[in-house]
This record gives sequence, structure tokens and C-alpha cells, in this order.
Amino acid sequence: MPRRLWPVLAMTLTLPVVLPAHALADTSSNAPVYGPRLEGFDYPYEVKYFDLDSQRQKLQMAYMDIAPEGQANGQTIVLLHGKNFCGATWQNTIEALTQNGYRVIAPDQIGFCKSSKPERYQYSFQQLAANTHALLDSLGIKHATIMGHSMGGMLATRYALMYPDDTEQLVLVDPIGLEDWKAKGVPWQSIDDWYKSELNTTAKKIRNYQQSTYYAGTWEPRYDRWVEMQAGMYRGEGKEINAWSQALTYDMIYSQPVVYEFDDLKVPTLLLIGEQDNTAVGKQLAPPEVKKQLGHYDVLGEQVAARIPEARLIEFPDLGHSPQIQAPERFNKVLLSGLEKEPQEK
Repeated sequence: MPRRLWPVLAMTLTLPVVLPAHALADTSSNAPVYGPRLEGFDYPYEVKYFDLDSQRQKLQMAYMDIAPEGQANGQTIVLLHGKNFCGATWQNTIEALTQNGYRVIAPDQIGFCKSSKPERYQYSFQQLAANTHALLDSLGIKHATIMGHSMGGMLATRYALMYPDDTEQLVLVDPIGLEDWKAKGVPWQSIDDWYKSELNTTAKKIRNYQQSTYYAGTWEPRYDRWVEMQAGMYRGEGKEINAWSQALTYDMIYSQPVVYEFDDLKVPTLLLIGEQDNTAVGKQLAPPEVKKQLGHYDVLGEQVAARIPEARLIEFPDLGHSPQIQAPERFNKVLLSGLEKEPQEK
């Protein structure tokens, strides 16, 4: 059974913010426009590129490799971003980890952010895990803690299942895929329909979704950077390729559940859950009676932790899908404490 740890709740909560109309506009003259590979958006650390041949194509995988500050502890943590996120969104977590002696690798997966976005690619979590493993091998990293958020949690789980001997620990931050949406009644949608939907992406839609899901109904101005990071790719010449990549990866997420394999994990696992999270891919397509059953992270976290052989569950009752962004100081304190468990002997 998992060992359950409860962090102390903050004494006050941030109240929802009603944003002015000009802050929601996509047509404003000062609204940022980023390139197809997020050109023009600055990352907090130097971005490097790993060249790989995959599926008869030459591709580039962007990544940040950040050295520890001060005394190194000899451990490496790989941070895997979510679907609407990039390596840069780990900024606060990277700072906390490197200040405590960790080397951090934060890649952008193929199809996302600053990495290649091929028009034809067979996306699978196995393929993305293999790409990540190849990156680490090129850097001489044989063993690492694998940490994934949102979609990155599904990828991190697949990585640990494929490469258990190379995975020191697994850390899952509000991972999606804790339930099988298809089996629960979420209807299938074609990639073409996902693409049409993604073409309608705007900053206002992104912000509204993030407020209700990522931040438990609250908003702070610092969140706008991540809204604009995503929205800026839809304002310029990269709109179509980004919408297409998003459509292809939505199909991957929907059709490749990992929920049935949590029992097979063979590495120590730290599960960090914001209980106000309500993420469920395709929820907007589901009938009302199905929709009510989806995305209950306060329940899903406990269910999944009970199935993972070496799991520790830490819950944040007041936080949403992105606790590392919503409450970084509290999240990082809990994360660092959770990582103190001795890694596996290899």
C-alpha cells in the first residue's frame, strides 16, 4: 500500500480574477507572435538540439541541460512536459532542483515547442520514450529520475516501463491517463476533427481553460506568460503545423492508455496530485452523465497510488492541474523532501 503524505494547506487562497477585455484579445498589436518552433520565445536556460533519425526523417529535439549550482549530488532528473506545456514551464522546478545539487535535463518532445514538428509521424508514447532515451544516451546519462507532468506523466510512466533499469525513481505530477476515457464513454474524434478544433485556438480560450483546470479557478498575472507561449504559435505561420501536431498527439493520448499497467511499475514512484484538478481528454465531447464521472483527481490519485507497488502519494487539496506553477515554493519543498528517498541500486 502507498505511504500517504499530507502537505500543510496554505492559510489563504488566491481569489478568482476577472481579467480586463484587452488582456484577452488575440488581435492586439502587442500580442506576441512566435514561429512554428516557438522562435522568439525565450527559454530560461540555453537551448541545445539533439539530431536524430526517426521514421525516415531527420529531426531535432530541443532540450535544456542545466548543471547543479554549488555542490553536485551526482543525480540527474529528466523533466517531461505536458501537452500544453514546454520545457520552459518547468522553470521554477529547475531552479529548486539545481540549487539542491541536481543536474536537470528538460527536453521538448518531437511535435512540441522548439522541437521538430513533422507533418507525418507515427506518434506513440513508446516512440517519444525511445527518443528521450536516445537523448540521454547521447549525453552519457545512464540512470536518472524521470519526472513527468500531465501528458508527460503518461510518457514518464511508459519510459519507466520500457527502461526500468535506467530509471532511478519515477515522479508523476498530476499525470493524465489515470483513467481510460474511452472505456468510460468519451467518444472518439477523428484527427481531422481535432485539427479543426485546434485551428480555433485563442488566448482567451487557453486562459479560460487554464483558470478552471490548472489553477482551481484562480488567476495571477504571472500565468499569462504561459498562455502567450502557447497562443503565440497560433498567431503566425506556425498555426497549421502546431494545430496538426496537437491533433496527432490528442489521438495518441486518447488511444494509448497507461492506466492498465501501473501495477507493472518496478521503480519507486512519487505521485504528486492537486486535488482540484479536473483534466479529462475529450471531456467536452462526452454526454453529461459521462462528463460527471471524469477527472476526479481527489479519487484517482488514491486509486492509482494503491496499485503502484512502491508508491508514495502527496496531495494538495487546494491546487489544480499545475501545482508546480500555482504554488511553486510549496510544491518544491514537498518535491525535494519526497526525492530524499534513496534511489535504487543499479
